[in-house]
Amino acid sequence: MALAKISGENRRIKSILFLIFCALAGIFPHFIEPSKNLFPSITLAVLLGGYGLRVVLQDRRDNYQLQKEYLIKDEKFVETLPKVDVLVAARDEENVIERLVSRLLSIEYPEEKLSLWIIDDGSQDRTPDLLQKLRTNFPRINVLSRPLMSGGGKSGALNSVLNKTDGEWLFILDADAQLQSNVLLRAIALALHGGWSAVQLRKSVVNCDLNPIASYQAMEMAMDAVIQRGRLAFGGVSELRGNGQLINRKKLESCGGFNEQTITDDLDLSFRFLLTRSPIVIMWDPPIQEEAVETLSALFRQRKRWAEGGLQRFFDYWPLLISKRLSNFKKIDLSCFFLLQYVLPVVSFIDFIVSLILFDMPLYWPLSIVAFGISSLAFWKGCSQHSEGPSLPSPNFINILGATIYLAHWFIVIPFIVFKMSLFRKTLIWEKTDHIGS
Repeated sequence: MALAKISGENRRIKSILFLIFCALAGIFPHFIEPSKNLFPSITLAVLLGGYGLRVVLQDRRDNYQLQKEYLIKDEKFVETLPKVDVLVAARDEENVIERLVSRLLSIEYPEEKLSLWIIDDGSQDRTPDLLQKLRTNFPRINVLSRPLMSGGGKSGALNSVLNKTDGEWLFILDADAQLQSNVLLRAIALALHGGWSAVQLRKSVVNCDLNPIASYQAMEMAMDAVIQRGRLAFGGVSELRGNGQLINRKKLESCGGFNEQTITDDLDLSFRFLLTRSPIVIMWDPPIQEEAVETLSALFRQRKRWAEGGLQRFFDYWPLLISKRLSNFKKIDLSCFFLLQYVLPVVSFIDFIVSLILFDMPLYWPLSIVAFGISSLAFWKGCSQHSEGPSLPSPNFINILGATIYLAHWFIVIPFIVFKMSLFRKTLIWEKTDHIGS
Protein backbone atom coordinates (compact mmCIF):
# COMPACT_ATOMS: atom_id res chain seq x y z
CA MET A 1 0.00 0.00 0.00
CA ALA A 2 1.56 3.29 -1.13
CA LEU A 3 1.33 6.19 1.27
CA ALA A 4 0.45 8.64 -1.48
CA LYS A 5 -2.63 6.57 -2.40
CA ILE A 6 -4.19 6.42 1.05
CA SER A 7 -7.34 8.56 0.86
CA GLY A 8 -9.44 7.50 3.84
CA GLU A 9 -11.81 4.96 2.32
CA ASN A 10 -14.37 3.18 4.50
CA ARG A 11 -13.76 5.34 7.56
CA ARG A 12 -17.41 4.98 8.56
CA ILE A 13 -17.26 1.18 8.48
CA LYS A 14 -14.01 1.20 10.45
CA SER A 15 -15.57 3.55 12.99
CA ILE A 16 -18.57 1.25 13.40
CA LEU A 17 -16.27 -1.72 13.99
CA PHE A 18 -14.27 0.32 16.50
CA LEU A 19 -17.48 1.30 18.32
CA ILE A 20 -18.64 -2.34 18.44
CA PHE A 21 -15.29 -3.41 19.90
CA CYS A 22 -15.45 -0.69 22.56
CA ALA A 23 -19.07 -1.57 23.36
CA LEU A 24 -18.20 -5.22 23.91
CA ALA A 25 -15.23 -4.27 26.07
CA GLY A 26 -17.41 -1.93 28.13
CA ILE A 27 -20.28 -4.39 28.56
CA PHE A 28 -18.40 -7.68 29.05
CA PRO A 29 -17.09 -7.14 32.63
CA HIS A 30 -20.63 -6.51 33.88
CA PHE A 31 -21.50 -10.14 33.12
CA ILE A 32 -18.53 -11.58 34.98
CA GLU A 33 -19.04 -12.73 38.55
CA PRO A 34 -18.46 -9.87 41.05
CA SER A 35 -15.26 -11.36 42.46
CA LYS A 36 -13.58 -11.14 39.05
CA ASN A 37 -15.30 -8.28 37.20
CA LEU A 38 -12.53 -5.77 37.97
CA PHE A 39 -9.84 -8.05 36.61
CA PRO A 40 -9.80 -6.60 33.02
CA SER A 41 -9.56 -3.02 34.30
CA ILE A 42 -6.90 -3.78 36.92
CA THR A 43 -4.81 -5.73 34.41
CA LEU A 44 -4.91 -2.85 31.92
CA ALA A 45 -4.23 -0.35 34.71
CA VAL A 46 -1.02 -2.19 35.65
CA LEU A 47 0.19 -2.62 32.06
CA LEU A 48 -0.77 0.80 30.69
CA GLY A 49 0.06 2.55 33.95
CA GLY A 50 3.55 1.08 33.90
CA TYR A 51 3.98 2.19 30.32
CA GLY A 52 2.71 5.71 31.04
CA LEU A 53 4.82 6.12 34.17
CA ARG A 54 8.00 5.09 32.38
CA VAL A 55 7.23 7.45 29.47
CA VAL A 56 6.77 10.45 31.79
CA LEU A 57 9.92 9.64 33.75
CA GLN A 58 11.96 9.26 30.54
CA ASP A 59 11.65 12.96 29.73
CA ARG A 60 14.65 14.99 30.81
CA ARG A 61 15.18 18.73 30.65
CA ASP A 62 18.16 18.35 28.30
CA ASN A 63 16.48 15.79 26.02
CA TYR A 64 16.75 16.80 22.38
CA GLN A 65 17.96 20.32 23.01
CA LEU A 66 20.81 21.85 21.03
CA GLN A 67 23.78 21.29 23.32
CA LYS A 68 26.11 23.62 21.42
CA GLU A 69 24.26 26.93 21.31
CA TYR A 70 27.36 28.67 19.96
CA LEU A 71 26.73 26.92 16.63
CA ILE A 72 24.03 29.41 15.66
CA LYS A 73 26.60 32.21 15.90
CA ASP A 74 29.42 30.32 14.20
CA GLU A 75 30.27 31.91 10.82
CA LYS A 76 31.01 28.57 9.14
CA PHE A 77 27.70 27.16 10.30
CA VAL A 78 25.78 30.23 9.10
CA GLU A 79 27.48 30.01 5.69
CA THR A 80 26.29 26.41 5.23
CA LEU A 81 22.69 26.96 6.32
CA PRO A 82 20.08 25.40 4.01
CA LYS A 83 17.38 27.40 2.28
CA VAL A 84 14.10 27.55 4.23
CA ASP A 85 10.58 28.39 3.10
CA VAL A 86 8.28 29.72 5.84
CA LEU A 87 4.67 28.82 5.01
CA VAL A 88 1.51 30.11 6.68
CA ALA A 89 -1.99 29.08 5.60
CA ALA A 90 -4.38 31.88 6.61
CA ARG A 91 -8.14 32.19 6.40
CA ASP A 92 -10.05 35.11 7.93
CA GLU A 93 -7.11 36.24 10.05
CA GLU A 94 -7.62 40.02 10.07
CA ASN A 95 -7.02 40.12 13.84
CA VAL A 96 -3.51 38.70 13.68
CA ILE A 97 -2.17 39.02 10.13
CA GLU A 98 -0.27 42.27 10.69
CA ARG A 99 1.39 40.94 13.83
CA LEU A 100 2.23 37.74 11.95
CA VAL A 101 4.05 39.65 9.20
CA SER A 102 6.00 41.58 11.83
CA ARG A 103 7.07 38.30 13.43
CA LEU A 104 8.08 36.78 10.09
CA LEU A 105 10.22 39.77 9.18
CA SER A 106 12.03 39.55 12.53
CA ILE A 107 13.27 35.98 11.96
CA GLU A 108 17.05 35.84 12.22
CA TYR A 109 18.22 33.96 9.14
CA PRO A 110 20.27 34.88 6.05
CA GLU A 111 17.81 36.81 3.90
CA GLU A 112 18.95 35.17 0.67
CA LYS A 113 18.19 31.75 2.17
CA LEU A 114 14.75 32.56 3.56
CA SER A 115 11.48 32.99 1.68
CA LEU A 116 8.27 34.01 3.43
CA TRP A 117 4.91 32.84 2.07
CA ILE A 118 1.35 33.46 3.24
CA ILE A 119 -1.43 31.51 1.54
CA ASP A 120 -4.73 33.39 1.72
CA ASP A 121 -7.14 30.47 1.63
CA GLY A 122 -10.39 32.13 0.54
CA SER A 123 -10.65 34.71 3.32
CA GLN A 124 -13.93 36.64 3.47
CA ASP A 125 -12.88 39.28 5.98
CA ARG A 126 -10.27 42.05 5.59
CA THR A 127 -7.34 39.63 5.37
CA PRO A 128 -6.85 39.96 1.55
CA ASP A 129 -6.81 43.78 1.73
CA LEU A 130 -4.40 43.80 4.65
CA LEU A 131 -2.12 41.33 2.88
CA GLN A 132 -2.08 43.49 -0.24
CA LYS A 133 -1.00 46.52 1.78
CA LEU A 134 1.59 44.52 3.69
CA ARG A 135 2.94 43.05 0.46
CA THR A 136 3.37 46.58 -0.92
CA ASN A 137 5.19 47.78 2.18
CA PHE A 138 7.24 44.63 2.67
CA PRO A 139 8.21 43.06 -0.69
CA ARG A 140 9.86 40.11 1.08
CA ILE A 141 6.39 38.77 1.88
CA ASN A 142 5.01 36.52 -0.87
CA VAL A 143 1.23 36.09 -1.00
CA LEU A 144 -0.68 33.34 -2.81
CA SER A 145 -4.47 33.64 -2.93
CA ARG A 146 -6.80 30.67 -3.29
CA PRO A 147 -10.50 31.01 -4.12
CA LEU A 148 -13.03 30.13 -1.43
CA MET A 149 -13.83 26.40 -1.26
CA SER A 150 -10.72 25.44 -3.22
CA GLY A 151 -10.69 22.15 -1.34
CA GLY A 152 -8.10 20.24 0.64
CA GLY A 153 -8.27 22.45 3.73
CA LYS A 154 -4.95 23.48 5.23
CA SER A 155 -3.21 20.64 3.39
CA GLY A 156 -4.53 21.95 0.07
CA ALA A 157 -3.33 25.45 0.90
CA LEU A 158 0.16 24.22 1.77
CA ASN A 159 0.35 21.96 -1.29
CA SER A 160 -0.62 24.85 -3.55
CA VAL A 161 2.60 26.73 -2.80
CA LEU A 162 5.08 23.83 -2.88
CA ASN A 163 5.74 24.12 -6.62
CA LYS A 164 6.51 27.82 -6.19
CA THR A 165 9.18 27.27 -3.56
CA ASP A 166 12.48 25.39 -3.54
CA GLY A 167 13.71 25.46 0.04
CA GLU A 168 15.36 22.37 1.49
CA TRP A 169 13.28 22.83 4.63
CA LEU A 170 9.74 24.06 5.30
CA PHE A 171 8.84 25.96 8.46
CA ILE A 172 5.07 25.71 8.96
CA LEU A 173 3.34 28.28 11.17
CA ASP A 174 -0.23 29.18 12.08
CA ALA A 175 -1.42 32.74 11.61
CA ASP A 176 -1.43 33.43 15.36
CA ALA A 177 2.13 32.19 15.82
CA GLN A 178 4.50 34.25 17.91
CA LEU A 179 8.13 33.23 18.04
CA GLN A 180 11.56 34.27 19.20
CA SER A 181 13.68 35.74 16.44
CA ASN A 182 16.38 33.02 16.69
CA VAL A 183 14.05 30.03 16.92
CA LEU A 184 14.52 28.98 13.28
CA LEU A 185 18.32 29.01 13.60
CA ARG A 186 18.11 26.85 16.71
CA ALA A 187 15.62 24.43 15.19
CA ILE A 188 17.69 24.05 12.01
CA ALA A 189 20.84 23.45 14.06
CA LEU A 190 19.06 20.76 16.08
CA ALA A 191 17.71 19.09 12.94
CA LEU A 192 21.02 19.08 11.10
CA HIS A 193 23.23 17.97 13.99
CA GLY A 194 20.73 15.41 15.27
CA GLY A 195 19.85 13.92 11.89
CA TRP A 196 16.15 14.62 12.35
CA SER A 197 13.66 14.80 9.47
CA ALA A 198 11.36 17.17 11.33
CA VAL A 199 11.45 19.34 14.44
CA GLN A 200 8.26 20.17 16.31
CA LEU A 201 8.55 23.16 18.64
CA ARG A 202 6.81 22.85 21.98
CA LYS A 203 3.58 24.81 21.90
CA SER A 204 2.96 27.43 24.57
CA VAL A 205 0.04 29.74 25.33
CA VAL A 206 0.38 33.52 25.27
CA ASN A 207 -2.96 34.24 27.00
CA CYS A 208 -2.80 31.66 29.79
CA ASP A 209 -3.65 34.33 32.40
CA LEU A 210 -6.97 35.08 30.70
CA ASN A 211 -9.10 32.45 32.45
CA PRO A 212 -8.86 28.87 33.78
CA ILE A 213 -9.68 27.38 30.36
CA ALA A 214 -6.66 29.09 28.81
CA SER A 215 -4.47 28.24 31.80
CA TYR A 216 -5.35 24.55 31.61
CA GLN A 217 -4.58 24.53 27.88
CA ALA A 218 -1.11 25.88 28.68
CA MET A 219 -0.63 23.06 31.16
CA GLU A 220 -1.99 20.53 28.68
CA MET A 221 0.55 21.62 26.04
CA ALA A 222 3.40 21.27 28.52
CA MET A 223 2.07 17.84 29.50
CA ASP A 224 1.86 16.82 25.85
CA ALA A 225 5.48 17.84 25.24
CA VAL A 226 6.62 15.82 28.26
CA ILE A 227 4.80 12.74 27.02
CA GLN A 228 6.01 13.17 23.43
CA ARG A 229 9.63 13.58 24.48
CA GLY A 230 9.31 10.68 26.91
CA ARG A 231 7.87 8.41 24.23
CA LEU A 232 10.74 9.32 21.92
CA ALA A 233 13.38 8.75 24.61
CA PHE A 234 11.73 5.41 25.39
CA GLY A 235 12.08 4.35 21.74
CA GLY A 236 8.51 5.17 20.81
CA VAL A 237 6.75 7.60 18.48
CA SER A 238 6.61 11.40 18.52
CA GLU A 239 4.26 13.56 16.47
CA LEU A 240 3.87 16.90 14.75
CA ARG A 241 1.51 19.49 16.19
CA GLY A 242 0.82 21.76 13.19
CA ASN A 243 2.07 25.11 14.39
CA GLY A 244 5.85 25.45 14.64
CA GLN A 245 6.92 22.41 12.63
CA LEU A 246 10.16 22.36 10.65
CA ILE A 247 10.02 19.72 7.89
CA ASN A 248 12.58 18.37 5.46
CA ARG A 249 11.16 18.86 1.96
CA LYS A 250 12.62 15.66 0.49
CA LYS A 251 11.12 13.62 3.30
CA LEU A 252 7.76 15.34 2.77
CA GLU A 253 7.85 14.57 -0.95
CA SER A 254 8.89 10.96 -0.33
CA CYS A 255 5.71 10.32 1.65
CA GLY A 256 3.33 12.01 -0.77
CA GLY A 257 3.12 15.59 0.47
CA PHE A 258 0.31 16.95 2.64
CA ASN A 259 -2.78 14.72 2.65
CA GLU A 260 -5.84 16.65 1.46
CA GLN A 261 -8.19 13.88 2.64
CA THR A 262 -7.73 14.62 6.32
CA ILE A 263 -8.84 17.40 8.68
CA THR A 264 -5.63 17.27 10.76
CA ASP A 265 -2.69 17.57 8.39
CA ASP A 266 -0.11 17.41 11.20
CA LEU A 267 -1.33 14.16 12.75
CA ASP A 268 -1.65 12.50 9.35
CA LEU A 269 1.83 13.63 8.31
CA SER A 270 3.23 12.29 11.58
CA PHE A 271 2.21 8.78 10.56
CA ARG A 272 3.55 9.28 7.04
CA PHE A 273 6.92 10.27 8.45
CA LEU A 274 6.81 7.34 10.87
CA LEU A 275 6.11 4.87 8.07
CA THR A 276 8.91 6.24 5.90
CA ARG A 277 11.36 6.11 8.82
CA SER A 278 11.68 9.89 8.99
CA PRO A 279 12.23 10.70 12.70
CA ILE A 280 10.52 13.66 14.41
CA VAL A 281 11.96 15.39 17.47
CA ILE A 282 10.23 17.64 20.01
CA MET A 283 12.18 20.80 20.92
CA TRP A 284 11.32 22.21 24.36
CA ASP A 285 12.94 25.67 24.10
CA PRO A 286 12.28 28.04 22.59
CA PRO A 287 8.60 27.22 22.07
CA ILE A 288 6.16 28.39 19.45
CA GLN A 289 3.63 30.69 21.08
CA GLU A 290 -0.06 30.73 20.15
CA GLU A 291 -3.46 31.69 21.50
CA ALA A 292 -5.54 29.32 23.59
CA VAL A 293 -9.23 29.27 22.77
CA GLU A 294 -11.13 31.32 25.30
CA THR A 295 -14.53 29.61 25.72
CA LEU A 296 -15.87 26.12 26.31
CA SER A 297 -17.76 26.13 23.01
CA ALA A 298 -14.59 27.03 21.09
CA LEU A 299 -12.65 24.40 23.03
CA PHE A 300 -15.10 21.62 22.18
CA ARG A 301 -15.24 22.69 18.53
CA GLN A 302 -11.44 22.54 18.32
CA ARG A 303 -11.13 19.25 20.21
CA LYS A 304 -13.78 17.53 18.10
CA ARG A 305 -11.66 18.22 15.02
CA TRP A 306 -8.52 16.99 16.76
CA ALA A 307 -10.28 13.82 17.95
CA GLU A 308 -11.73 13.05 14.54
CA GLY A 309 -8.44 13.66 12.76
CA GLY A 310 -6.61 11.53 15.31
CA LEU A 311 -8.94 8.60 14.78
CA GLN A 312 -8.92 9.03 11.00
CA ARG A 313 -5.19 8.41 10.79
CA PHE A 314 -5.40 5.17 12.79
CA PHE A 315 -8.27 3.98 10.59
CA ASP A 316 -6.39 4.97 7.41
CA TYR A 317 -2.95 3.58 8.20
CA TRP A 318 -3.57 0.60 10.47
CA PRO A 319 -2.50 -2.05 7.89
CA LEU A 320 0.88 -0.32 7.60
CA LEU A 321 1.15 0.30 11.36
CA ILE A 322 1.05 -3.45 12.03
CA SER A 323 3.37 -4.28 9.14
CA LYS A 324 7.13 -4.82 9.19
CA ARG A 325 7.65 -1.11 8.50
CA LEU A 326 7.61 -0.51 12.27
CA SER A 327 9.65 -2.12 15.00
CA ASN A 328 7.81 -4.17 17.61
CA PHE A 329 8.53 -1.55 20.26
CA LYS A 330 7.00 1.24 18.17
CA LYS A 331 3.95 -0.97 17.65
CA ILE A 332 3.67 -1.44 21.42
CA ASP A 333 4.05 2.31 21.98
CA LEU A 334 1.34 3.11 19.42
CA SER A 335 -0.96 0.44 20.87
CA CYS A 336 -0.62 1.81 24.41
CA PHE A 337 -1.18 5.36 23.19
CA PHE A 338 -4.23 4.30 21.17
CA LEU A 339 -5.74 2.44 24.12
CA LEU A 340 -5.27 5.36 26.52
CA GLN A 341 -6.16 8.20 24.15
CA TYR A 342 -9.04 6.74 22.15
CA VAL A 343 -10.25 3.38 23.48
CA LEU A 344 -10.40 4.23 27.20
CA PRO A 345 -12.78 7.25 26.83
CA VAL A 346 -15.24 5.28 24.67
CA VAL A 347 -15.11 2.13 26.82
CA SER A 348 -15.50 4.20 29.99
CA PHE A 349 -18.50 6.01 28.53
CA ILE A 350 -20.21 2.73 27.59
CA ASP A 351 -19.27 1.21 30.95
CA PHE A 352 -20.92 4.17 32.68
CA ILE A 353 -24.12 3.87 30.62
CA VAL A 354 -24.34 0.12 31.27
CA SER A 355 -23.82 0.68 34.99
CA LEU A 356 -26.76 3.10 35.01
CA ILE A 357 -28.98 0.62 33.18
CA LEU A 358 -28.03 -2.28 35.43
CA PHE A 359 -27.91 -0.20 38.63
CA ASP A 360 -24.33 -1.37 38.92
CA MET A 361 -21.01 0.26 39.70
CA PRO A 362 -18.74 1.30 36.78
CA LEU A 363 -15.95 -1.24 36.41
CA TYR A 364 -13.23 0.64 34.56
CA TRP A 365 -12.52 3.12 37.35
CA PRO A 366 -9.11 1.56 38.27
CA LEU A 367 -7.81 2.17 34.74
CA SER A 368 -9.29 5.67 34.60
CA ILE A 369 -7.73 6.60 37.95
CA VAL A 370 -4.31 5.40 36.78
CA ALA A 371 -4.65 7.31 33.48
CA PHE A 372 -5.57 10.54 35.26
CA GLY A 373 -2.80 9.95 37.80
CA ILE A 374 -0.18 9.64 35.07
CA SER A 375 -1.57 12.80 33.45
CA SER A 376 -1.30 14.67 36.76
CA LEU A 377 2.35 13.63 37.05
CA ALA A 378 2.98 14.85 33.48
CA PHE A 379 1.23 18.16 34.30
CA TRP A 380 3.50 18.62 37.32
CA LYS A 381 6.66 17.69 35.44
CA GLY A 382 5.87 19.90 32.45
CA CYS A 383 4.99 22.97 34.47
CA SER A 384 8.02 22.50 36.71
CA GLN A 385 10.43 22.89 33.82
CA HIS A 386 12.00 26.14 32.69
CA SER A 387 10.33 27.84 29.74
CA GLU A 388 11.87 30.46 27.46
CA GLY A 389 8.39 31.39 26.33
CA PRO A 390 5.43 32.58 28.42
CA SER A 391 5.59 31.48 32.05
CA LEU A 392 3.87 28.19 32.68
CA PRO A 393 1.16 28.00 35.37
CA SER A 394 2.44 27.05 38.79
CA PRO A 395 2.38 23.25 39.33
CA ASN A 396 0.63 23.57 42.68
CA PHE A 397 -2.04 21.15 43.90
CA ILE A 398 -5.01 23.35 42.93
CA ASN A 399 -3.78 23.93 39.38
CA ILE A 400 -2.94 20.27 38.81
CA LEU A 401 -6.29 19.17 40.22
CA GLY A 402 -8.12 21.65 38.02
CA ALA A 403 -6.16 20.64 34.91
CA THR A 404 -6.79 16.95 35.61
CA ILE A 405 -10.53 17.57 35.91
CA TYR A 406 -10.35 19.69 32.74
CA LEU A 407 -8.73 16.74 30.94
CA ALA A 408 -11.95 14.78 31.42
CA HIS A 409 -13.47 16.69 28.48
CA TRP A 410 -11.80 14.09 26.24
CA PHE A 411 -14.10 11.49 27.83
CA ILE A 412 -16.99 13.43 26.30
CA VAL A 413 -15.43 14.56 23.02
CA ILE A 414 -14.03 11.23 21.84
CA PRO A 415 -17.19 9.12 22.42
CA PHE A 416 -19.23 11.86 20.70
CA ILE A 417 -16.91 11.80 17.68
CA VAL A 418 -16.93 8.00 17.47
CA PHE A 419 -20.73 7.93 17.44
CA LYS A 420 -20.77 10.76 14.89
CA MET A 421 -18.27 9.05 12.60
CA SER A 422 -20.25 5.82 12.85
CA LEU A 423 -23.65 7.34 12.07
CA PHE A 424 -22.94 10.11 9.57
CA ARG A 425 -20.89 10.44 6.43
CA LYS A 426 -18.14 13.01 6.77
CA THR A 427 -17.71 15.99 4.48
CA LEU A 428 -14.14 17.21 4.81
CA ILE A 429 -14.21 20.85 5.91
CA TRP A 430 -11.27 22.74 7.41
CA GLU A 431 -12.86 24.24 10.52
CA LYS A 432 -10.26 26.76 11.58
CA THR A 433 -9.72 27.98 15.11
CA ASP A 434 -10.67 31.65 15.46
CA HIS A 435 -7.83 33.92 16.56
CA ILE A 436 -8.65 37.00 18.62
CA GLY A 437 -5.25 38.67 18.59
CA SER A 438 -4.21 38.12 22.20
